Amino acid sequence: MILKKLKLFVEHENLVTNCYIIVDEDTKEAMVIDPGAEAPKIIEMLDILEANLKYIFLTHCHADHIGALDTLKEVKGGKILISREDSIGLYDPAISLTYYTETHNPELEADSRVDDGDLIHIGNIEFRVIATPGHTKGGLCLYCPSEDMIFTGDTIFSGSWGRTDLPTGNIEEIMDSITNKILVLPANTIIYPGHGKSTMIKEEKPIYFELRKKDF
Repeated sequence: MILKKLKLFVEHENLVTNCYIIVDEDTKEAMVIDPGAEAPKIIEMLDILEANLKYIFLTHCHADHIGALDTLKEVKGGKILISREDSIGLYDPAISLTYYTETHNPELEADSRVDDGDLIHIGNIEFRVIATPGHTKGGLCLYCPSEDMIFTGDTIFSGSWGRTDLPTGNIEEIMDSITNKILVLPANTIIYPGHGKSTMIKEEKPIYFELRKKDF
């Protein structure tokens, strides 16, 4: 498996979003996770890797994770995968917050609305969808057991968790998602978040054990 992490600059927010490109080395099938901005950078990397884009996986519908979606789809194709709950954000700026980033909603129909437990295949690599509401109602993570990795969007970061004060966010839900959906995975699982550096399950567990003493 080839994994590339691209740091994409969302200009209006002065924010860097992580975008991930996964390629199966045998088939050259590829998946892009969260094309948040700078479509030419994503397209260039796919060309360098000589990859065929099969899926565009969206962990959630916020503007800084979907900003390059329409251009990437137009140039490279690929099926758009998103949760049922967050798919409405592709058309609704009040949910995607594109009005805040001064960008446009992609207004693209999802090719598939994925659910908790669904399996996604890139060549011979299998991923399992994990529903992790909290940052948004339809937040998703993507777990690859064979490679000991999980892509968590804005659910969990190194040392912190995603905001819950935005539309459809909920602090109780995000804590439940983290403690009962993510931290139950093997300790050596690498966490690839939507922003910031990667971490591991075993590094994050102590934080949430301490937080369990509080009421959320």
